[in-house]
Amino acid sequence: MKLQFKHQKFQSDAAKAVCDVFSGQPYLTPTYLIDKGHEQGQGSLIEYTGWNNQRIVPELNDGIILENINKIQRNYQIEPSNQLEGRYNLTVEMETGVGKTYTYIKTMYELNKRYGWSKYIVVVPSVAIREGVYKSFQVTQEHFAEEYGKKIRFFIYNSDRLTEIDRFASDSSINVMIINSQAFNVKGKDARRIYMQLDEFRSRRPIDIIARTNPIVIIDEPQSVEGKQTKERLKEFNPLMTLRYSATHKSDSIYNMVYRLDAMEAYNKRLVKKIAVKGITETGSTATESYVYLQGINLSKSDPTATLEFDFKGSAGIRKVSRIVGIGYNLYDNSGQLDEYKLGFV
Repeated sequence: MKLQFKHQKFQSDAAKAVCDVFSGQPYLTPTYLIDKGHEQGQGSLIEYTGWNNQRIVPELNDGIILENINKIQRNYQIEPSNQLEGRYNLTVEMETGVGKTYTYIKTMYELNKRYGWSKYIVVVPSVAIREGVYKSFQVTQEHFAEEYGKKIRFFIYNSDRLTEIDRFASDSSINVMIINSQAFNVKGKDARRIYMQLDEFRSRRPIDIIARTNPIVIIDEPQSVEGKQTKERLKEFNPLMTLRYSATHKSDSIYNMVYRLDAMEAYNKRLVKKIAVKGITETGSTATESYVYLQGINLSKSDPTATLEFDFKGSAGIRKVSRIVGIGYNLYDNSGQLDEYKLGFV
């Protein structure tokens, strides 16, 4: 059975928003010589020719790019950025379930069509999400090939299949490497193979071959990926730009948002079936219904505690109090011996 995909305007709008940031960049497809390593091998020179993403031309300076971003933001009623935060870091907010992966695959095709950029790395927070993204590339391959007349070559990074890295760099078509953050965010004594000079890779480091391609890095769910250490490791990919896609971005990691499709807009566009908001109401406030409210859990290796709210009988009558409690805390004894906590509230 062949899956049928419907063209959605919001997905095209999101892709166009990213592309329009770099209006003025010419279409370029530069090549370079890949590091052969210490072992010469039997191949000819052409087998070591690599393809990389051309850098932003000097004429397209930061001021022009910021102006482009502001124009896009005003168009989509997003608060304009005051400065080029993070330099070529763009944020796209899309509600869960509306085709986030489809959208950034389409964005790859559009960036390639307009500017010639062909090297991409998709960074995901877990193996499970990595497999889901890989499946999305599989099921949409024919759909996009019909629309753009070419196919993306995609693969999951595996340190035991290093020939994929050489092909990623030497293939002239659109290439995508899918990698989970655990594969590269540890160094030192526990160094990952991506940073090591490997005999089977002709004494080269995989990270160096990847970095020469100036890849565009796409971070799927950055709030789950970008810890302090991971942010530093990502710099070693030498990215041309970084695109962040999520429904729930952290407020301190939103860089130059260029498109937003939040929950309410997704509902209004009939992209999701409904929105349900659950509220909390208080019942049993007459000191007869065993009222207990968990305000928080306080984690500690040696002495974990919880913060509880419960009824307390004092000299002025019954009121609610908040207490930090540990193992063995007895609500009956600590509530002024209210009968509602007499049986089992420890």
